[in-house]
Amino acid sequence: MSEIENITLKKIGRRIQKLRTEQNLSQQDLAAKINYEKSNMSRLEAGKTNMTVSTLEKIANALEVELIELFRFKK
Repeated sequence: MSEIENITLKKIGRRIQKLRTEQNLSQQDLAAKINYEKSNMSRLEAGKTNMTVSTLEKIANALEVELIELFRFKK
């Protein structure tokens, strides 16, 4: 994976974490909502794993935001 891809994954992960904490959800809570392992959620938020669009859509739905909201971060 390129450095740009790594940076983007970290930004998306931080954005998910921000949206999750704004809703007072733990990683475990969000993981349970999308039938995901908590350890995978931790890696996702840390930007250490590449996520599918399907997973991102599940996260957006669980957070009750539009999918595009996961990509709203500073460049």
